[in-house]
Amino acid sequence: MTTFVDRVELHVAAGNGGHGCASVHREKFKPLGGPDGGNGGRGGDVILTVDQSVTTLLDYHHSPHRKATNGKPGEGGNRAGKEGQDLVLTVPDGTVVLDGAGQVLADLVGHGTSYVAAQGGRGGLGNAALASARRKAPGFALLGEPGGLQDIVLELKTVADVALVGYPSAGKSSLISVLSAAKPKIADYPFTTLVPNLGVVTAGATVYTVADVPGLIPGASQGKGLGLEFLRHVERCSVLVHVLDTATLESERDPLSDLDVIEEELKQYGGLGDRPRIVVLNKVDVPDGKDLAEMVRPDLEARGFRVFEVSAVAHIGLKELSYALGELVGAARAAKPKEEATRIVIRPKAVDDAGFSVTREDDGLFRVRGEKPERWVRQTDFNNDEAVGYLADRLNRLGVEEELMKAGARAGDGVAIGPEDNAVVFDWEPSVMAGAEMLGRRGEDHRLEEQRPAAQRRREREAERDEAVREFDAFDPFE
Repeated sequence: MTTFVDRVELHVAAGNGGHGCASVHREKFKPLGGPDGGNGGRGGDVILTVDQSVTTLLDYHHSPHRKATNGKPGEGGNRAGKEGQDLVLTVPDGTVVLDGAGQVLADLVGHGTSYVAAQGGRGGLGNAALASARRKAPGFALLGEPGGLQDIVLELKTVADVALVGYPSAGKSSLISVLSAAKPKIADYPFTTLVPNLGVVTAGATVYTVADVPGLIPGASQGKGLGLEFLRHVERCSVLVHVLDTATLESERDPLSDLDVIEEELKQYGGLGDRPRIVVLNKVDVPDGKDLAEMVRPDLEARGFRVFEVSAVAHIGLKELSYALGELVGAARAAKPKEEATRIVIRPKAVDDAGFSVTREDDGLFRVRGEKPERWVRQTDFNNDEAVGYLADRLNRLGVEEELMKAGARAGDGVAIGPEDNAVVFDWEPSVMAGAEMLGRRGEDHRLEEQRPAAQRRREREAERDEAVREFDAFDPFE
């Protein structure tokens, strides 16, 4: 069973905002005490947070769909709905967040670093918050906004100081097992190591981590073998160690050609040219291996490499190697800028979000795009005529009708607000702002020609009643 996963696709959904409440205060001897509908609660966010106790993305491999809780709707008596609970997902240190197109959204390094992957929807306003001097008792409330949805990719890049690279069966796992307390799987066949192994090494006053990267082969940077899958674990390392097998049984291989192949793959992968290198000639406990190491060492030193002859089995040369790595790691740490405590960076949107655009499409449809108009449409209950009238007033105040006229719109033209896949389309009729004299019964708006059937039936009954009253007043029993 897989116990290590370093790349997953995650589908996150934030919580929806709760709907506002349309309510009128009722009390004995106070039949109309004013609007008292509360606001809906905000939906919960989905937040990725680094936790150093987490070392794999396995949980998200098995459960890739995660959703925060919704906000609760508002209630009468000016009671606001409960906010949705944020969903905090812990990830390993060194996790990179990408979108579907491969663009980096966040690089999470350092305990406590967080990123909001999906933002919860706003709660809708209740009718108490919508009351004004002109609309004293609104018969509607705003709907809560849907929470954000996002498909993201999580990639883990191991945070280590030293990376051991080399051919399969070069002895990397054996080396890390004797340098540290790590216990990787060790066997006498290629590709024994299927996942990176981490070990902690103490060399005097320096403590550093070593990563055993699964074996590389020619073409690894293009996806052959396991190289492309795990080369990204080398990116964060400060020092690269070439582990060369001096006792290989393959006649076409030798330490120098192995080094050239691995260097070429690192070059093709890119971004690793500035890392200091050390060459380890492993398995010198084997007689032929010792002889081959003495033969190739001058050539390697002539190329500028520091060379160490070691044997993981016989524990030869390990102390010198560990201290040399400690010196390089210490120098790399000293060269880095001073690390500051992790800070949460808040990037608020511009205060003025009133911008919008009106464009005419090829089919004659006028499309309105903008944060405010689109948000107002999402918050409108189109089953409530008064709410629709309120939306028309807001759009008019924003200047949408004026821009439609400038764009050449005429009465009856089609207007769409929002993106193509989720827009509200209606036939445009220029209107005037609604005053108190324009407001009818709660939940209605006289400017809308097509009313709901229930409201239409009520008007017909009222008309019949008014006609009967007029006939009664006109009746003269003495005629």
